[in-house]
Amino acid sequence: MSTSLRDHVPSRPTWRCRACGIAWPCSPAKLLLLARYRGDMPGLMVHLVTLREEAAEQLAQQIPGAQSTDLHRRFTDWVPIRSH
Repeated sequence: MSTSLRDHVPSRPTWRCRACGIAWPCSPAKLLLLARYRGDMPGLMVHLVTLREEAAEQLAQQIPGAQSTDLHRRFTDWVPIRSH
């Protein structure tokens, strides 16, 4: 069964990719998000920060006391920042 980029969405509450099973956002999801928000990096960051907070809450419920220190890197550190 082949998958398309659109299939690379998060499975809540685990926050794994529905298509490939790795931590979301996976590489294909990142490519899709970059294409969707081309020219609107601030909008992409707002979207990802919102999802990061949702993931932090859901993951904390699954594993009480677990630290989600990698969520910042996982959700937002990969977004290119352009300087003018």
